[in-house]
Amino acid sequence: MMKSTPMTFRGAPCIQLEHAGSRALVALHGAQLLSFVDAAGQERLFLGERAEFGPGKAIRGGIPVIFPQFSDRGPWRRHGFARITTWDFAGIEADTALFTLRGEATDGWPHAYALRLLVGFDPTQLHITLEVHNTGNTAFAFSAALHAYLRVSDLAAVALHGLGEHAYQDNSAHAAERPGVAGPLRFEAGVDRVYEAVEAPLVLHDGTAELRIEKRGFADFVVWNPGATGAAGIGDLATGEYRQFVCVEAGQVRHAVQLAPGARWCGSERIG
Repeated sequence: MMKSTPMTFRGAPCIQLEHAGSRALVALHGAQLLSFVDAAGQERLFLGERAEFGPGKAIRGGIPVIFPQFSDRGPWRRHGFARITTWDFAGIEADTALFTLRGEATDGWPHAYALRLLVGFDPTQLHITLEVHNTGNTAFAFSAALHAYLRVSDLAAVALHGLGEHAYQDNSAHAAERPGVAGPLRFEAGVDRVYEAVEAPLVLHDGTAELRIEKRGFADFVVWNPGATGAAGIGDLATGEYRQFVCVEAGQVRHAVQLAPGARWCGSERIG
């Protein structure tokens, strides 16, 4: 049975979760998963040592919830307001922790909404689901992502398999369309890409270890690491920390979801 314990981490209210020999830490700020340690004692998520915790701050690491806009692809706040807003912990149902956020006209976004984030895990796998409910009287469009920072021991040894020859949008070049390249993706420089319609699970090899990443409901995979040059301009990344993670996120980026009044949508990512 999953257990929950309120606690404080770096001054932020959090919920510690324990189940099946694994444990996770979720900040109420953004309902952001900060840590997932599997039953073998392996930390699967990266959290920056300079990550900022506080009102209006985006926490660098873990799994930020991106809603209702991805990056600057629209008129609203970059990556949306969900990751910088305090959520409610609604308890545990069927060994799954539930976090909720609802409101109207938040941060200039003019629609009524209700979000649910479900966090569950077993000895080896983490599964996280985002649900969006249009609680208003007018339709709205949104983008979303689970911006997972996956911990790696050495970026130079990382290979991401499963993208194959899929074409992608290159965010580092104004979303230019690029052809796919055979073989695994390696991180010899900064990478910022959106892959559409990749259904097969991805496998992240980190030396001798590997991590499987699957999605459901989300249309896209986003892959990001700033590289040495990009990391130099990120103030909440310590020197060399870019070598300790790769972001592989389930996202709804290239095409927004159109949600009618009263309608619901959900997307999930499974890691492990």
